[in-house]
Amino acid sequence: MQGKLMAGQRVRRLRRERGLTQARMAAQLGISTSYLNLIERSQRPVTVPFLLKLGQAFDVDLQRFAEDDEGRVVAALREVFGDPLFARSQVTDQDIRDAAQASPALGDAIAVLFRAYRTLLENTANLAEGAGPAESAAPATAALPAAGAPGEEVQEFLQARSCHLPELEEAAAGLWAEARLEPETLHEGLRAALTEAHGLKVRILPAEVMHDLVRRYDRHGRRVLLSDALAPEERVFQLAHQAALLGWRDLLDELADGSGLEGPARDLLVVELANHFAGACLMPYERFLEAAEALHYDIELLGRRFGASFERVCERLVTLQRPGARGVPFFLVHLDCAGNVLRRFDGGGFRFARFGGLCPRWGVHRAFQSPGETRLEVVEVPDGARFLTIARMVTRPGAGHAQPGQQRVVAVGCPLSYGGRLVYGAGLDLERPAGVVPIGINCRLCERSDCSQRAFAPPGRRLIVDENQQGMAPWFVA
Repeated sequence: MQGKLMAGQRVRRLRRERGLTQARMAAQLGISTSYLNLIERSQRPVTVPFLLKLGQAFDVDLQRFAEDDEGRVVAALREVFGDPLFARSQVTDQDIRDAAQASPALGDAIAVLFRAYRTLLENTANLAEGAGPAESAAPATAALPAAGAPGEEVQEFLQARSCHLPELEEAAAGLWAEARLEPETLHEGLRAALTEAHGLKVRILPAEVMHDLVRRYDRHGRRVLLSDALAPEERVFQLAHQAALLGWRDLLDELADGSGLEGPARDLLVVELANHFAGACLMPYERFLEAAEALHYDIELLGRRFGASFERVCERLVTLQRPGARGVPFFLVHLDCAGNVLRRFDGGGFRFARFGGLCPRWGVHRAFQSPGETRLEVVEVPDGARFLTIARMVTRPGAGHAQPGQQRVVAVGCPLSYGGRLVYGAGLDLERPAGVVPIGINCRLCERSDCSQRAFAPPGRRLIVDENQQGMAPWFVA
């Protein structure tokens, strides 16, 4: 551990979950009640020996327990108080940090309230424009904050699980054992497994017959229909996805029901869970992690070895968070050519804003200008943390010239301190890297005043408009 870990709230929450008094918990840990009281009140830092005792006595995942809850809440509250609604407030960054440290649960509750407020604004704007209300938010539950759209709610659920779902990892391993799958013949093995277990036939149909579909399950005809527009590796992925929906439906429903999501959000979660299963089937956890370490996380080579696309490999890298067998902590973002964030997962201390796009300084946008090339960049966020990012433009399958495939940028990144484990960090001076790009979360929340690419003025700063001077930006900041 670097620095002091003040984890009083987490220790208190663990004690209350186990129904223990301070005296009884202290006795089990072999420490005094007064010392435990000081830890819970965040007047003493949590030490490594204390964490080891905690892990032995209560069987907790120490890495997950030691994760920076405070950092997550600080990022959420910065987004809240960066909204124009609070432009005249006197809430400082230190106030935000103090609140996050004192009560992460209160910070989460404020973030939930803010999201409900933003959803109300979006619905009002849609009604004013005649577009109808946005998808209503699901009721807040103890497990999941309310969100504005089904996709957002699903991402919140996966983020809360650190994108690692051991139940589905075990299920995918079970399919490999039951169907006696082999890496070299995975496509044929999955076809045979679907036929043997469910009496299904797999047919590859022309794109003009499938129209805008890439996969269709014909329940009555007992067939799985795949478009020939799919690349071979995507056909395997779709077969594994269908195997999950048919062979492990009870497990998918159990996880979806336990998420607290309802309606379209729950249905979308089932699809995402089947996607996770399919990724685990193409890239089994132990073999994939071993290969990732051996190949120094070379995404192209991993794709060739496991028969997976650049996009699927990136998505799989994010899930390598099994306790005791973790990979490099990656974050992930999918971006379309209009700048919309289609998918995002925080990781390794990198935080995405829930609303708005990305920083225009970040080179992921420029990946659209160089299709097929991998863009590497070292970026620095406002708190001084640095990250190595890897981005590439990919194309989803289309149906020919009349219906071209969707283009998007897929980017992953990790703390720069892990750069030595990545092939992309070869030759980098990790202590003093050249060409570090200073970025913000997004323009609405970024306090950098020395940026000529801003779309909005820094939050809480007074604008100065001088008709006698013209800078790179249309305004000056006090």
